[in-house]
Amino acid sequence: MNKNKSGTFLVGSLVTFAILFGIALLILDNMEEVAKNVTAPASMEPEAVQERIGPVAEVTVGEPPAVEAPPAEADTGSAGGVGEQIVSSVCASCHAAGLMQSPKLGSADDWAPRIEKGIETLYDHAINGFNMMPAKGGRADLSDEDVKAAVDHMVAEFQ
Repeated sequence: MNKNKSGTFLVGSLVTFAILFGIALLILDNMEEVAKNVTAPASMEPEAVQERIGPVAEVTVGEPPAVEAPPAEADTGSAGGVGEQIVSSVCASCHAAGLMQSPKLGSADDWAPRIEKGIETLYDHAINGFNMMPAKGGRADLSDEDVKAAVDHMVAEFQ
């Protein structure tokens, strides 16, 4: 009887070994397939690392568009001068539509009470800001003379 059980044990052991060996082969085969799809690690060079951890994008708020200087003989408050250029590129963004209670361009009713306060007051408010209007219309790169030229251009038709 002993002989019969040992033969069964041997066959069972071989079958178990074959099954485990087959499972191991399947696992290794799948690991090879997975390894084919793995991407190589990124370079650890300082420049490459800096590029990866750098910002995704840069936002520049308020970068000024170039305002061309007028010819020396041009009147800064007249048509075609720097005043008109600044009004169209900076001031019109609010004053064209009367945003935030700003006086609309070309509206005598909006400008009359402000002009009554005097041109120096208008200059001061435009250069230093007033109520919701930022100083120099939010363009700190403009000179005081440029801002005064823009004010002159906006009020020229009412004087």
